[in-house]
Amino acid sequence: MAGRMVVGSAALAGLVRPASAPDPAGGHRVLPVAPELTGLLPNRGLRRGSTIAVATGQPRRSGGTSLVLALLAEASRAGSWCAVVGVPTFGAGAAAELGIALDRLALVPNPGPEWATVVAALIDGVDVVVAAVPAAVSASVANRLAARARQRGSVLVPYGRWDGADVTLQVVRGVWEGLGPGRGRLRRREVTVSARGRGAAARPKEIKVWLPGDELTRVIPRTVVPVGGRPSAGRLHPVASSGRTLAGASRRGAFTVVGSA
Repeated sequence: MAGRMVVGSAALAGLVRPASAPDPAGGHRVLPVAPELTGLLPNRGLRRGSTIAVATGQPRRSGGTSLVLALLAEASRAGSWCAVVGVPTFGAGAAAELGIALDRLALVPNPGPEWATVVAALIDGVDVVVAAVPAAVSASVANRLAARARQRGSVLVPYGRWDGADVTLQVVRGVWEGLGPGRGRLRRREVTVSARGRGAAARPKEIKVWLPGDELTRVIPRTVVPVGGRPSAGRLHPVASSGRTLAGASRRGAFTVVGSA
């Protein structure tokens, strides 16, 4: 897997300019997400100019990173540029396995004290910007970044606490599958994802999905109660993927790391 290091604000500006070039998804106001996640979003996708926050939950490693990857995957497959800021543990290999195109993925693991400047620069030219939220971000900075995303037509995805987002997604429960008595390995997680927001997203919603799934994420059906009978679990039905599987989308490509040498 190839990669290149980009250092300094001038190099960052050089990255943003090619990212702004026309791409197959550039003309659409709503970028696609996996079909099973559409019910959580008022526009059934990532509307350009919106702020879609992903809360980290407690503990921090509670499935939020998997949810971020799931949000990026379809937009990336459709040709969009994506950026991830302030997540030094972000796994490029995991991203590739979910179908995220690494040659259109910019990573800024450690933006340092210029966090807001880096995020603003990426908003100017990247379709979807994921930004881990530092503890010291003021409301005025958050409002300016959200306004910039609206103006530029980018989708801002704060990862952490972010007041005023159009929609806030959070993994509220999760159970791992794969371990047996004394053996096995973790394979996937059944998670409950909640959505709350404002306007069209004011009504809270919840869904259950597998993250990650076996070749695709699946919606977990609710328990079915037959008339006059005992509850029985419904069967899992894979969501149609237009003939695509992750095996065909897990190509290893180049990605960009932006930061200090």
